[in-house]
Amino acid sequence: MNRMVGVKILHPKLNNRKDLVSRFRREARAMSHLSHPNSTKVFLYGELDDGSLYIIMEFLEGKNLNQTVKAEGPFPVARALPILIQVCGALDEAHNAGIIHRDLKPENIFLCQQGALHDYPKVLDFGLAKVTEREMRPGSLILTQEGMVFGTPEFMSPEQAQGKPLTPASDVYSLAVILYEVLTGKLPFEGKGGIDFISLHVNGKPIPLSERVAGLTFPPLLDQVLSRALAKKPQDRFTTAADFAKAMKAVADGKTALPAELRPRDEIATVPPPSHSDPRAAIPAAPASRPSALAAVDGPSRGPNWAVLALVAAVCLVVGAGAMVLVMKLSGR
Repeated sequence: MNRMVGVKILHPKLNNRKDLVSRFRREARAMSHLSHPNSTKVFLYGELDDGSLYIIMEFLEGKNLNQTVKAEGPFPVARALPILIQVCGALDEAHNAGIIHRDLKPENIFLCQQGALHDYPKVLDFGLAKVTEREMRPGSLILTQEGMVFGTPEFMSPEQAQGKPLTPASDVYSLAVILYEVLTGKLPFEGKGGIDFISLHVNGKPIPLSERVAGLTFPPLLDQVLSRALAKKPQDRFTTAADFAKAMKAVADGKTALPAELRPRDEIATVPPPSHSDPRAAIPAAPASRPSALAAVDGPSRGPNWAVLALVAAVCLVVGAGAMVLVMKLSGR
């Protein structure tokens, strides 16, 4: 191909490890389905005569996100958000293809230079990806069985830590933990090891972003966005990577509130009660149980209104009598 490439191989000594062989093949299959600019491109994958598995991918120069933050310190909001927004684009394509990464962490986001673009992220290592069953080869080991836990404890979602089925919202949670660490240099929990972090993801309350590091302040909307993305229940988070990206873009654009389509369903705008200085405040509200006017007219239990019927009958008698008098005059009587 007359180009620099990266070659990843699985040593023949490990060919008897079905879990590693399946993971390696799964990574190759997952990555070969992706074409987003922020996903690492795979040119070829296969197996050599001696049983060695290989993946040939684009060659990247740079450092991963973890190395960069350790070397340079926490990123300002203006630098961190564009990186994570681009990562969301790569994940959204994967999710739409039925692929959930399941091992997102700063080490798997590689920052390189793409032409004149700096801080250009590439998503790496889909080895733990959950791939739809139609993409699995016969005989492949299924790594997505309920009750099995895979991933990196510091960044896994509560449902992943409990071995529950995963959705794209699980990757959103992991990405939110990454953003938190990139902005503060710390994780949203104080843990001492893998088991601690697993327990904290399931039961612990994240430390608010603005309270994590003395002297660091963040836009209030960013606190809200991260708090929602780190919700314990998947349905309480941004359900897609694309929605999480829109929320981060709102922060980057200086907005003070999320677009209406991204707000939680229970955030229904209400009209504030009138103040005592408002003359309308003296008007008593109608009882809550009072049927509406429409209900009074169209209600199924409605009976005849005798007063209205009597009035109609009287009008008819008067009109009829007047008509009779007029006819008599015209006939000469």
